[in-house]
Amino acid sequence: MRRLFAFSFLSLAIVLALPLQSGSIPPATSPIAKSWIAAWNSHDAAKWATHFTPDIYYEDVTFGEISHGSEEAKKFAASFFTDVPDLKLELADSSIEGNHGSIQWILSGTDKGIFKTGKPFKVRGVSIITITNGKISRSVDYYDLATIMKQVGVLPAS
Repeated sequence: MRRLFAFSFLSLAIVLALPLQSGSIPPATSPIAKSWIAAWNSHDAAKWATHFTPDIYYEDVTFGEISHGSEEAKKFAASFFTDVPDLKLELADSSIEGNHGSIQWILSGTDKGIFKTGKPFKVRGVSIITITNGKISRSVDYYDLATIMKQVGVLPAS
């Protein structure tokens, strides 16, 4: 019985100590993730670009858009701000390990320019990022276009 108690106590101590030894930032508290969300919520392409390195590689997989460098990325962000003028991103979770990580988010807004329906939508997504000198140098975004299309009435709701 004493061995079972000692083994249980030791196991519990190890499990509780593991997260303390990890180099990861707790979910949804990463300064980089908060910065990324703030960049989008600024609705200002020039301000948005300051959160990224000048040689940013920004890919929106959903729409097949790839931006190389700040100027292309700013044009992409500006078009998104125009197409979804009330765009809002909420941080759902984040995980950053060293120079790489993921940011889970919820995007909501009104479709004014994507399909020009004037209808609201809300979709979950994730961005896979690389960090260089405290700024994002690579960001690849994934989200479900069919969800948006159903919500704005372009596809039938299932």
